[in-house]
Amino acid sequence: MTKKQDMDKLLKRAINYKGLSDGLDVEYSEELADEDDLEAKGRAEAADQRQKSSKKH
Repeated sequence: MTKKQDMDKLLKRAINYKGLSDGLDVEYSEELADEDDLEAKGRAEAADQRQKSSKKH
């Protein structure tokens, strides 16, 4: 299978996957955040920093 065929297959799978989003836009609340939320927020911030630093190079 070629790389394009692999990517097409993954894209089709993602489009057909019904659980990608529930369609709700939920505001993040620091007051209501549990340990998992705080960990996810930290990972997201670290990923943002990596993206910003990789664009500078």
